[in-house]
Amino acid sequence: MNIPTLSDYKSVVGRDVIEELCILASHVGNRSIKMVNSTSTGGGVAEMLHRLVPLLNELGVETKWEVIKGGSDFFDITKAFHNALQGNKEVLPSEAFNTYRAYNEMNSHEMDFDEDLIVIHDPQPAALIQSSLHRNNKWVWRCHIDMSHPNQQVWEFLRPYIEQYDAAIFSSPLFSPELSIPQYRFYPAIDPLADKNRDLDISYINSTLEKYKIPRDKPIITQISRYDPWKDPVGVIRAFKMARKNVDCRLLLVGDKVADDPEAEAILTKVKKEAKDDPDIHIIFLTQSIPTEINAFQRASDIILQKSLREGFALTVSEALWKYRPVIGGSVGGIPAQIIHGFTGMLVHSVEGAGLQIRTLLSQPELARSLGENGHQRVKDEFLITKSLKRYLLLLLALDHPAQDTISLT
Repeated sequence: MNIPTLSDYKSVVGRDVIEELCILASHVGNRSIKMVNSTSTGGGVAEMLHRLVPLLNELGVETKWEVIKGGSDFFDITKAFHNALQGNKEVLPSEAFNTYRAYNEMNSHEMDFDEDLIVIHDPQPAALIQSSLHRNNKWVWRCHIDMSHPNQQVWEFLRPYIEQYDAAIFSSPLFSPELSIPQYRFYPAIDPLADKNRDLDISYINSTLEKYKIPRDKPIITQISRYDPWKDPVGVIRAFKMARKNVDCRLLLVGDKVADDPEAEAILTKVKKEAKDDPDIHIIFLTQSIPTEINAFQRASDIILQKSLREGFALTVSEALWKYRPVIGGSVGGIPAQIIHGFTGMLVHSVEGAGLQIRTLLSQPELARSLGENGHQRVKDEFLITKSLKRYLLLLLALDHPAQDTISLT
């Protein structure tokens, strides 16, 4: 499949949206952006950047993307940071913070930061700002994780770095801590023309299920996410078992190996122990996911779960809603921004609640269909890549006028 250009999105969002992006880009002018994150594959951030970067370049905003480097000790520490910022109360040793600083300093010497706007994604590279204190450009910290109840030890360590930025971006007002710098809200977004979201032939969907030996003799309930404690895959299995007492169905759990997540295999072991070789529970651990296969799993499913306990945003929800699938999601993080309970999906707070909603949607197909249709429209309105492009263009203009509430484009 050829890489889509901006004009290809006209058939999805309409001509007016594309023309608006071109007008905004003309006001932005000859600018440049550098994106920095912790991995080039796996996870929602990398997926968004793979499409956002070339589209910004097409609009005339020269955009580059670099990935911070580190050993296993660095990624163990930053995973602990991630968990801590999402509420884990673990106390980290002082050596962890020293190691974090050392890797960020090492990376700062290997990167150039000459672009007009530097966007640093999440905690892993946040301390890179320390190397650019006498800068002439703008730096923004883009936080994709749930910061509503951060571990104070880790947050107080990171806060002095974050407050050196010109602004911070969060996915929800609930994640916004008190800071001395301006804050913006950016919803993450999916690419409707990417292999993970584009239309598929039914023959490919069927062949994907056959490849992984998943029968279609009963409804399929699916969760696609990292094997991460915050995604609660063990709770998903327990909810499925509760629902299956009343409605016959299968469970599909799909996750892949991500470079900056050292916990996956340990969580996978717990998941397999909970499943106990149940023939109706299919556990797939991909060393590298194929986007069209993830797409096929979602399209083959009768219900999609995202039963997270903490969550940055969970783009898997938007992916499923875009495919008209009814979604049951944990009422955490950015999931309630996507799921309006009872209208675009169902929100739950417990294993029992998830089990009940599985039973409800399988026994009420008209309700499930309505949720899927409403959810598709919700994603079209708020969570497509074209909306993200607009926000970055507006950010460049807003940073030029930091004291103004309204910017006039003439």
